[in-house]
Amino acid sequence: MAGGGVRVDSWLWAVRMFKSRSASATACRGGHVEVDGERAKPSTTVGIGSTVEARVGDRVRVLEVTGLIVKRVGAPEAQRQYVDHSPPPPPREYVAPVVQRDRGAGRPTKRERRQIDQLRGRG
Repeated sequence: MAGGGVRVDSWLWAVRMFKSRSASATACRGGHVEVDGERAKPSTTVGIGSTVEARVGDRVRVLEVTGLIVKRVGAPEAQRQYVDHSPPPPPREYVAPVVQRDRGAGRPTKRERRQIDQLRGRG
């Protein structure tokens, strides 16, 4: 545990928002992480009470820092290090089931192509 602050890339990795520290640093460099409303570099320090907004996958996570850790810990302990203020995920869109086409419908089979070629005089 650090006294004054912790690097944001290290903290995001330690609280299990990213699978690796390099993925966390890449997200910071790509502009997907903000600390207290400002775009964060990987070396930006976070302290208790800071607000970290990170785009993780297709969701935006808004986290309030309540504890500073540097080493990766178990999931229950990691969840105690922040308060999640993230908006709920959007509802999943209904996806129509894949329609099975009847055999022979659509693109002709190899046998049907040969028959067509014979009819056209190419075979």
